[in-house]
Amino acid sequence: MRLFDLLALENPSVKPDASKIHLATWNGSENPLDVYLAGKFNSWQQKQTQQNFEREYVVSLIRMHSRNQWLLAGVYRSISSKRIVEEGMYQYELDELSEFKEFAGRLIAEFARSGRQSYLNAENWSSKIYLSQFLKERYSIGDFPGYRKVDLTHEELQMIIKDEPESWRTALSNVAGVYLISDTEDNRLYVGSVSGKQGFWQRWLEYARSGHGGNVELQRLIKEKGLDRAKPFRYSILEITDIHTSNDDVLKRESHWKKILLSRAHGLNSN
Repeated sequence: MRLFDLLALENPSVKPDASKIHLATWNGSENPLDVYLAGKFNSWQQKQTQQNFEREYVVSLIRMHSRNQWLLAGVYRSISSKRIVEEGMYQYELDELSEFKEFAGRLIAEFARSGRQSYLNAENWSSKIYLSQFLKERYSIGDFPGYRKVDLTHEELQMIIKDEPESWRTALSNVAGVYLISDTEDNRLYVGSVSGKQGFWQRWLEYARSGHGGNVELQRLIKEKGLDRAKPFRYSILEITDIHTSNDDVLKRESHWKKILLSRAHGLNSN
């Protein structure tokens, strides 16, 4: 079944020739899937550099990890737009249609996009967008995947700290160890460590809130460009140990990883 055939069953007014398709993909600084998981997608897409939503309806699809898989973020009515001269942007008012809310975050479409264009006139492409999957529940960050598989964006970290899913809080609170922050904007690394009660959870809570966790070089970056500078950061775990391991022993392992990853000479570690 094609996506627009399903949409027409719920609301016949949402026709291809009245709709714009928004294909939301990585823009160089933000992953729209992270924005969606954080509950900020509609406010995020309402600011545009050009007049991209000059049709009655906007059907928003977010690229998933598989190249041709797209998550339906929602179907919106474009109410109005205004030019923000000082920002060089257009501010849209987009109203999500209630009849499609049960599909948002659950419906996955299959579409092999031709080229890199992100705003498509639906009548030219609607015949090529097919339903692929309908999730039982809304797409979410999921359960804790295991220490070796942790790879979080800053927005994912903020969401985990805010929502406190049990599997994540339990896993991160019960171990100490060494972690890695990768700055994907300038490809530099920061190695840090945690010890004592609450383990990774308490330490990463500080990063979620401040972006820098009190670290000198990270503080400098955040001070220069604001908290948004933390958006390119990714958080992973290099090594775990018991929370009762002495601080000295944990620091030795931290120093080992700094040496291996050259994070003092070429990264964000100042000591």
